[in-house]
Amino acid sequence: MAYDDLKGTAKAVALAFDDWSSSTPQAHWTAPVADVAPYEPGAFYKRELPCLLAVLELVTVPMDVIIVDGHGWLNQRPGLGHHLFLALDAEIPVVGIAKRAFKNGSGIPVVRGSSSRPLFVSASGMSHAAAANCVGQMHGPNRLPTMLQLVDALTKEH
Repeated sequence: MAYDDLKGTAKAVALAFDDWSSSTPQAHWTAPVADVAPYEPGAFYKRELPCLLAVLELVTVPMDVIIVDGHGWLNQRPGLGHHLFLALDAEIPVVGIAKRAFKNGSGIPVVRGSSSRPLFVSASGMSHAAAANCVGQMHGPNRLPTMLQLVDALTKEH
């Protein structure tokens, strides 16, 4: 997500890829989102969830798993990933990949490439361990998988 806090808008991007080790996406979608909620500490999902739902409405391919840039779970509380899982009627597993640990969080640390800093993976609709294994298999030599880097780049395009 890219936010324009002065305008209260956001740009949400989703991309599809064939399997965990894919190096290029099949397709991508972009949704402009108006009237974005302000950031609320401890309730990140209130800002992000409507944006994710807006872009997912545009997706035209079947989704086996959804990956979000953020926590699936915060210790024993639902994070953005779990809120999305519930919003989609618990039909599609959601994997959260966070760059920072949540205090006493349940995310499994995954070290990728030559980085010594882990990503923190948690999931709904599949085990945290299975999700962490999948994230470890994602394409890219760096800490952040190629697909996450691409989504980030696409959100910043004008």
